[in-house]
Parts: sequence; C-alpha cells; structure tokens
Amino acid sequence: MNLLIMKKQLENQGLPLNEQQIELFSKYLALMTEWNQKIDLTALKTDEEIIEKHFYDSLLVSFGLKLTNQALIDIGSGAGLPGIPLQIAFPNLHVTLLEPTQKRCLFLEEVRKKLALGNLEVINGRAEDIVTSKREFYDVAIARAVAPLNILSEISLPLVKNGGLFIAMKGPSAEEEMALSKRALTTLFSSLEKVQHCTLFSNGDIRNNLFIRKNKPTPRKYPRMYAKIKKNPL
Repeated sequence: MNLLIMKKQLENQGLPLNEQQIELFSKYLALMTEWNQKIDLTALKTDEEIIEKHFYDSLLVSFGLKLTNQALIDIGSGAGLPGIPLQIAFPNLHVTLLEPTQKRCLFLEEVRKKLALGNLEVINGRAEDIVTSKREFYDVAIARAVAPLNILSEISLPLVKNGGLFIAMKGPSAEEEMALSKRALTTLFSSLEKVQHCTLFSNGDIRNNLFIRKNKPTPRKYPRMYAKIKKNPL
C-alpha cells in the first residue's frame, strides 16, 4: 500500500484526507525510516508495510467513531502509533503520546516539531506515573500492542473520563483476552461496547479493536503499582 492507495481506501470509509495531510504522512514516514537506523522503532522494512500496517492500521479505529476536539491519550505510543496518524487525520484532536522510553520520546518530539503538530503533546512516562495529575482527564485512551487486556485495562481506565472510551487494539487473540478480562472490566466499572473486526489487504492479518465504555468512576485504589498488576492481574 502506498500513500495514494491509503488515501483512496480512507475516502471509501468516509475519512477524506487532503494533500497537506498526505504530505504530513510522507514526512512522518521519512522521519521514521531515518530514526529507525538509530533506535528501535519498527521491525517493518518497506514503506508499503509501514503505510499499511502502521498508518492505515492506526486509523481503523476512527471508522464510525466521531472524533472532533476530544482529549486522547496514546498509551505506550512507541513510534507514535496510533496517536500521530490520528492527529494528522483529525487535527483538532488533542493527542497525548505517553511513552516510557526516552529515546523514542526524542523521536516523537522531532516528529511533533517537523510536522508542526500544535495539538500534540509528548510525555516521557508510564500511565501509573501520571495518574495522580491526569486521573479521569481524557475522553479516549487508546493502546496498541502494549500488554494483555486484563493488565492494560487497569493502567488505562483510570485516565479515562466517566463515560469515556478505552480502545484496545488487538489481533487474533482478542476473544481470548476478553474472556480473561471480564473480572477486570467489572471491577473497573466498564463494559465492552463493540468489537471492530478488520483485515489488512496485503496478507489478511486480522485486527480486532475493542471499544470499552467506562460506566462509573474508577475506584481510587486503581491502578496499583505495575509490579503488582503484572504479578496479580484483576
């Protein structure tokens, strides 16, 4: 998939991008390729793979989701995925990229500056670290390939406003992870609202994006320290 094909596919899904936005994706791609020689950003080697399996994949969650000027946090952002593609496609979003690795944060800051993304913020830290100042601050929290759902739910949902959304971007293991996470979602006063099933074009890779609605404020004792979460998930 190249950027023109991505543009066409997104138009077919009701997400038109203008030429300026396509140019921003081109600059982002160039920066990712350049920095990937210095730090570990992605295992994907070709532009076509990055465009389809990172950029297009990141935008799948927006199909049928009304994104305007909400506050969105991308937890464990890595190379800026899905937060930067969502910021490019929806420039009025207020996107926070939360990433624990300092070297990757330097890359994210470079992208923010070079692409002049005024509504983008980069935080070097973990969800458990910022929950004191950002508890129930975000309309949407999203995480892609970060941790199993029963662990991810506890570190993510405390950051989401009451009534907001937590989106876990998963692959073929989504159904199994949901089965193991029922207790966690109940304990955290949240529920699965829908599952978005998608298939990538080139190789048929399966994507299952879980949309989880927060129904009540998260009890103050969550999240626990990450070592406790990992050792004894909800």
